[in-house]
Amino acid sequence: MDIQPGEESTIGRAVEQPLDRRAELSEFLRTRRARLKPEDVGLPDYGRHRRVPGLRREELAQLAGVSVAYYTRLEQGNGRNVSAEVLDAIARALRLTDAEQAHLTHLAKPKQHRKKAAAAGRQQQVRTALRQLIDTLDSVPAYVVGRRSEILAWNRMAAALFGDWTELPPQERNWARMVFLSPAYRDLFVDWDSKAADIVGYLRMDAGCHPDDPLLSALVGELSVKSEEFRRLWAAHDVKEKNHGVKRMRHPLVGELTLSYETLKLPDDHEQSVVVYHAEPGSPSAEALRLLASWGADATRAGAGTPGP
Repeated sequence: MDIQPGEESTIGRAVEQPLDRRAELSEFLRTRRARLKPEDVGLPDYGRHRRVPGLRREELAQLAGVSVAYYTRLEQGNGRNVSAEVLDAIARALRLTDAEQAHLTHLAKPKQHRKKAAAAGRQQQVRTALRQLIDTLDSVPAYVVGRRSEILAWNRMAAALFGDWTELPPQERNWARMVFLSPAYRDLFVDWDSKAADIVGYLRMDAGCHPDDPLLSALVGELSVKSEEFRRLWAAHDVKEKNHGVKRMRHPLVGELTLSYETLKLPDDHEQSVVVYHAEPGSPSAEALRLLASWGADATRAGAGTPGP
């Protein structure tokens, strides 16, 4: 989507409104259906006679064992009174991942999540004991991330790797803003496209749980105005849960690192997670982390996300 001169303020105001749950449900189902080909699910392909990408509504309804009219109402955003069994059948027909099926449930049955809406705009707090715990992890980068990809707490090694986040205003300590709006983070992540897609997938999951969160709507509005890449990824309606993986980074002091990360959800607050990065023992990346630890404050000042003068 190209933004013409003078349109930015209009688009920003529009997206900052609460997310339309019905529209989100409709677009999510439509994009999941469009990505499936008939041969993927054992149906005949009529080639040039097909007028829509992916499966037709009637084909999806047949696979799910529901009427075409019923599925059409659901894809139009009317999830009222839909049963868990029907959602499960549609999820199987669409071959949804676990994260996608959870997102579908959040969108179709919002009454199960109304209690979360009241707390969506509250400031997130990190327990003192948890802050102390990540501080004791003095040889690996660790941080606490909350809703909307907000960074809530971090240790010295995280600052050495990612930059001194204390130099940023609290509202800027946000993975989505940093990844899409900061050139330093484009340079830090070797596979920036993968990191960007992950962040948008996490925000989509948040949006399904908290469609009425004004801070999330404002964040989506800001990034939609300022980043063409964000608009493209957001429009894809892909969702992802924070889990584990490998990231390659290019640090200004120690060069390229390959680090594994683990995401540990808190048992008493599933909207906060501890993320820990580590290197394979004996690898060049492990030596690079050791060097970062030994350089202390010098490494923090040189970290990727430290604002320039």
